[in-house]
Amino acid sequence: MKNLKNWIFMVVMIFTSLSALSQNQITGSVFDGSLNSALPGASIVVKGTTDGTSSDLTGKFSVNTAATSGQLEISFIGYGTKTMPFTITAGKSLNLGRVVLTEDGNLLGDIVIMGVADVAKDRKTPVAVSTIKAAEIQEKLGSQEFPEILNTTPSVFATKGGGGYGDSKINIRGFDQKNIAVMINGMPINDMEGGTVYWSNWSGLADVTSAMQVQRGLGSSKLAISSVGGTINVLTRTSDAKEGAIISTSVGNDNYFKASASYSTGLLENGLSASVLLSETFGNGFVDGTKFEGTNYYIGLGYKSKNDKHNFQFTFTGAAQWHDQRSSSSSINEYLQYGTDGKPNLRYNADSGYLNGEEYSWKRNYYNKPVASLNWDYKINDIMKLSTVFYGSWGRGGGTGAIGKINGASGERSAMLRDANGDVRFDDIVAWNQGANIKDFGANKVPTNGEFINSVNNGLSRRASINSHDWYGAVLNLNTKLSDNFTWDIGLDARTYKGYHHQTMNDFLGATGYIDNSNKNIAGDVYIYQTYSAKPSFNPFESMSGREKIAYDNDGEVNWIGGFTQLEYSKDNLTAFIQGAVSNQSFRRLDYFNYDQANPKPNEPNYITDWKDIIGGNIKGGLNYNINEYHNVFANAGYYSKQPYMSGGVYLNNRNDLNPELKNEKILGFELGYGLRTEKFNANVNLYRTTWKDRILRSSRGEFPDPVIEDKKIFGFANMFGVEQVHMGAELDFVYHATDWATINGSFSYGDWKYKGNVTATYLDDQENKPILQQTPSGELKPFENTLYLDGLKVGDAPQTSMNIGATVRVAKGLKFDGNFRYNDRYYANISPENFSKEDHKGSLRLPAFGLLDAGVSYRMEVGKEKQNAFTMRLNVNNVLDRVYIAESRTNNILLTAEEFSAKVDKQGKPTGQNKTYNENYNTYLADGFYKGIDKTNEVYFGVGRTWNFTMRFEF
Repeated sequence: MKNLKNWIFMVVMIFTSLSALSQNQITGSVFDGSLNSALPGASIVVKGTTDGTSSDLTGKFSVNTAATSGQLEISFIGYGTKTMPFTITAGKSLNLGRVVLTEDGNLLGDIVIMGVADVAKDRKTPVAVSTIKAAEIQEKLGSQEFPEILNTTPSVFATKGGGGYGDSKINIRGFDQKNIAVMINGMPINDMEGGTVYWSNWSGLADVTSAMQVQRGLGSSKLAISSVGGTINVLTRTSDAKEGAIISTSVGNDNYFKASASYSTGLLENGLSASVLLSETFGNGFVDGTKFEGTNYYIGLGYKSKNDKHNFQFTFTGAAQWHDQRSSSSSINEYLQYGTDGKPNLRYNADSGYLNGEEYSWKRNYYNKPVASLNWDYKINDIMKLSTVFYGSWGRGGGTGAIGKINGASGERSAMLRDANGDVRFDDIVAWNQGANIKDFGANKVPTNGEFINSVNNGLSRRASINSHDWYGAVLNLNTKLSDNFTWDIGLDARTYKGYHHQTMNDFLGATGYIDNSNKNIAGDVYIYQTYSAKPSFNPFESMSGREKIAYDNDGEVNWIGGFTQLEYSKDNLTAFIQGAVSNQSFRRLDYFNYDQANPKPNEPNYITDWKDIIGGNIKGGLNYNINEYHNVFANAGYYSKQPYMSGGVYLNNRNDLNPELKNEKILGFELGYGLRTEKFNANVNLYRTTWKDRILRSSRGEFPDPVIEDKKIFGFANMFGVEQVHMGAELDFVYHATDWATINGSFSYGDWKYKGNVTATYLDDQENKPILQQTPSGELKPFENTLYLDGLKVGDAPQTSMNIGATVRVAKGLKFDGNFRYNDRYYANISPENFSKEDHKGSLRLPAFGLLDAGVSYRMEVGKEKQNAFTMRLNVNNVLDRVYIAESRTNNILLTAEEFSAKVDKQGKPTGQNKTYNENYNTYLADGFYKGIDKTNEVYFGVGRTWNFTMRFEF
């Protein structure tokens, strides 16, 4: 009985194995030819047999076989497969030594992936694709956000958002992450109500990822998913890697610290395997008031039958975390106001301050979203295989913010509530809530029934907006080889989701409670005295009932059932496919606050809506032709009929009113590609065009005059239908193995992303979702409508030109340096379509171009008697030159005319930090109202300055 190593940090299970059979043994080590580092998890198979294994964490492998001669196939994601002939004396061992694999361009090699993940294969799958290997993620990610590792990929742009831990965003070909399908081992993880991806919930992915593949455009996924801009496939580790352990620790700027440990049993002789990982991360954050702490956990259990017919992999992973945020994009004026020597304060955070001497923020996100999945691969016979994944996800948590006012001043935007350094005056807020006289706060707080109790208009508190869910799903795919040339797939995609949305109180900030009257089912005021923690619960099944809720309380339910099929043809140098999918989404909304459940009104929706069914689907096809061993070309096309999201599309303004103009969005995509493969130089060129029609957009318009009651204002929002975007572009990426010690890589992308056509916006009041009326000159009342002149407007939120050049230089055994410079230009601010109601508008705001340099150095040393272990050190420095740049702009303010300036002054009224420029005269505005050519009233996020991270890693 073989003794196993002790678990690291925690014991999950102890497996026993049968005695090893007397067989021939082949050993060796698998290494990356360019990085000079081990490749853990490489596949080693004796060709024509079921004998095989995977390399361990140091790249070593040992495979037993009854064969005395044959060929050994060694492959790894992103590398070319190496076939090695062998001859061995019966009962003996053969050591192949160091086996070096060469990177296979930016694409995946032709290897089998466990589960239902649709993984593109080099010179076979006709899509534009880039792959990031585990070794590169481990080395270069450092303390960056997980999506930021993709920033060197063509047409991909990732930012840190406000700078909070896990608040990053990603954009592909000009489409935001709501329209990018993110998959983990074949499971879709975009929120089923709104399509969003909260990367803070997946902050531990980097620890367990074996490869990450980005398919730009409609991609090769057979599911009817929202891959308008692209698909991100994350492939996590499996439990059957060779036995081994890893201990790693990292430190970085602003007290960043991370420690992790993992252990794998490897595949035991009885077919069982197990793997565990635990990591802890905390720090202060580069931005002021963005402290964070996260715990990542991973458990993998596996079983592989001896006849290789069945392979089960169970995983349970999550990342319980909390992090303070910067959610308010401040004006450039404020960054300059709180900076020094005319330079903006990149760390400034309008949401944070100090309470009792400790950092405190209005904004905190806290969440725990464990995901359990069971993958089963069943080899029915030589021509048929069934791949399935059953999964469940249980999200618990939410985000905090300010609620209430102090003499009309709200907590998250008012300059009155900040001190000379821009910090929120939390100590003064607590004192005022308790009846104290605070300078600049105006009249003192008046007690209610003898208590200093807060309400929505009297006193400031911190509330928590809960966004929890239960999610279950399954994907089944049956693959059949119809002939030597044809392969057919057919499958099922089923999901059910329920989201829980309400607000609770988190901190009364010195008051004794809170008064709420939002629930129409309870007469009079409701006194709230219970607060709830803003830290994640490790109980994924925590009940949402029994809580004291305020403001709103509703559930969203989404059911999804879909079918898909694909026919693939492959012969000699030609590969072609056609695939189709259809899905039905069913939506239902339950609102417990806005509707009288006991006495429903005749003309008002019930508190539980009927199910709304919407059918969508897609059809895609493509072909790849390998001209010879060096050149290949491909083309693909696809059409999507995409259902709108529940939030922002199916129901209006967070109520049970069904959108009367409900229709599917239409996406049509075309793509051409060329690939070059030589011994030293690999390159890819892609051309694409994507049209996106019938988009549904909604945004706030503000106040409208009541046509009947004089001096009364109606608050409304714009409901826009038929918005169209056209995204065209070209992409290039390459890898050049210049010498045995130097590799150069680069990419270039040029996009032309515009809105097409003008649309009509209908304005609805935000209370009843009814059209806002206006009085015509003849006295007739008609719905308020407005033409929005969007035609030709540039799509914002990502650079339309980007370039990247990098190099890796190996100066000695185990020692290498790498650097990368990326440049972004033609970057436009995010626009609010309702601001373009005049034909002579000034267009989209172009932000200043910027270039960033990242660099790193690694040293790897093999240790142990037989060099079986490895010790690695890595230093990453991001934004080496400490460049100051605008990472994104929420507003689109361009040079104002004198008339527009006067209107702004009249509208803004009392001076605040947000509109400081508008409190000067027009000449002063022209002379001092701009920063690098940008109106200083624009509300932006600056990118972070220079950051660093140092990691030590021991593999044994």
